[in-house]
Amino acid sequence: MAVTERKKLDAQKLRADFPIFEQEINGKPLAYLDSAVTSQKPRQVLEALRTFYETSYANVHRGVYTLSERATAEYEGAREKVARFVNAPSAREVVFLRGATEGLNLVAYAWGLDNLGPGDVVLVTELEHHSNFVPWQYIAQRTGAEFRAIPLDDHGELRLDTLDEIAGSEQVKVVANNLVSNALGTINPVERLSAWAHERGAIMVVDAAQAAPHHPIDVQALGCDFLAFSAHKMCGPTSVGALWGRQEILERMAPFNLGGHMIRAVNLERTTWGQVPAKFEAGTQPIAEAVGFGAAVDYLTGIGLDAIEEYEQELAAQALEALADVPGIKLYGPPPERRAGIVSFNLEGVHPHDVAQVLDMRGVAIRAGHHCCQPLMAKLGVAATNRASFYLYSLPEEVDRLAEGVHEARRLFA
Repeated sequence: MAVTERKKLDAQKLRADFPIFEQEINGKPLAYLDSAVTSQKPRQVLEALRTFYETSYANVHRGVYTLSERATAEYEGAREKVARFVNAPSAREVVFLRGATEGLNLVAYAWGLDNLGPGDVVLVTELEHHSNFVPWQYIAQRTGAEFRAIPLDDHGELRLDTLDEIAGSEQVKVVANNLVSNALGTINPVERLSAWAHERGAIMVVDAAQAAPHHPIDVQALGCDFLAFSAHKMCGPTSVGALWGRQEILERMAPFNLGGHMIRAVNLERTTWGQVPAKFEAGTQPIAEAVGFGAAVDYLTGIGLDAIEEYEQELAAQALEALADVPGIKLYGPPPERRAGIVSFNLEGVHPHDVAQVLDMRGVAIRAGHHCCQPLMAKLGVAATNRASFYLYSLPEEVDRLAEGVHEARRLFA
């Protein structure tokens, strides 16, 4: 049997693709360790956006002239790329939206309002970003459904042994979970949750915003019914993302936004909707952004998601080991082999904002706050944490600078 050698990621070489790293911050080389909130953009994506605006920009699906037809082809070509990226059975199942947040809201409103009611259960987890927590909480309140959460263990991983107890004898209609936690980096067992949800007759909704940039995604293998992610976290532009949904479910759903393009026919008596995905893409779409999204997919695919994930886990392991030597530090989350490239921590007696400012003086950018995960922060018993997050352009020496900066913060404030 032939053995295929796995691609190794060369971060130093890839870093040259990103113009932002040509500058210094406070006299130090920029160490951008906040990619979990948004990623930097390579020249390949920036050039794709510029070329589209300079040579092919027009509105899509509206004109029969050359520019409009060219723009439409590029826009729909980006949809095909995104569909292949998540192994969708059909590109028609991919809806372009402003981001993962809008995609998750679309499902909560367009599916939830028509399918939830008293006696039903909406099940989320204590790990969720607010984007996959608040919409379901709100729609549950609107419809009279019960809203419950799967708890975590001491490692920040889901306690699946509590599922049947939490569900009780009531009808679970929705299970919503992130594939990768944006706050702890926990990689969640979505396949198991999908199987359990379907046994109960529920739909499985996945927030993949934190997974798509780093972790190979196959919606068919995951067994989910909806999956949402954003371009800006995966080297693409802001204000565009994708929602994948099973076509048979999308066909039955009411539209979320109303207006131009999403209609089939309008008269005084009645309006009928266009086919999926047009039914969910009202108004002028994020055209250039979608083209940039497709360029980002090309860029990541060329590097290899497996190589990205392996490299980030190596950096996370290095960071956990280096930070463990800091007196008074508290590290959160599972071991490196069960987490993405995210390390969250607190320093005893030092506010996370102070740690982040000390690091910024050294040219190291990290996030300090609740990471749009306040229920998780409450579970951890804190108001905020520091979070360092790594990506394909992060370097091992930046991990060393992170640890040195945390030591300095302790010396200054502890």
